[in-house]
Amino acid sequence: MSTNAKIRVMLVDDHAVVRVGFRVLLEMSGEVEVVGEAESGEIAYRDFARIQPDVAIMDLSMPGMGGIETVRRLLARDRSARILVLSAHEDSAHPRRVLKAGALGYLSKRGAPEELLDAVRAVAAGRIYLEAEIARKLALHDLAAPGQSIESLSEREFAVFIKLARGESVHAIAQTLSLSPNTVGTHLYNIKQKLGAGNQAELTLIAVRNGLIET
Repeated sequence: MSTNAKIRVMLVDDHAVVRVGFRVLLEMSGEVEVVGEAESGEIAYRDFARIQPDVAIMDLSMPGMGGIETVRRLLARDRSARILVLSAHEDSAHPRRVLKAGALGYLSKRGAPEELLDAVRAVAAGRIYLEAEIARKLALHDLAAPGQSIESLSEREFAVFIKLARGESVHAIAQTLSLSPNTVGTHLYNIKQKLGAGNQAELTLIAVRNGLIET
């Protein structure tokens, strides 16, 4: 991307109204050109190489494989991909997982509109961007005593955990994440052991208490 060129952005969100709002907000700046849109992670993964955006702005909570899995798959195929994740979640677990998956930025959807442009500029330049409140929560988490049970989950277990907590079935999760039902069942067993949960309802309660899903 040359110094004077507009930042080429791909919007990935399952809500068309949200995509329209982001498109208007970004293009009004005169610095950004929205060159592609996708309503799911699957479509984003399919079209990313063809569109070749400077930055992909991706919703975290989408039907299908969802944001974190999409980030992981995009970066497995293209390590140079620059991804900014937007989410309604303001906990520390989600941004930690997103950054570990390889995204460069994490921004709350409740943040100020002008911060979105700041985040896009930073990610396009290859810099990590976290809004101040989320960065504070991450720092406080790192200072807290060890033993946070959710942190004991592997990346794959965390992805399965969130889907289970949202009420998805083992077979649906297996299909979405391209796993066998037996593998998902093994993950479920391990998740229950690590979190001390007896059933799916308790997993949902743990996720809600930790701010990982919305009620």
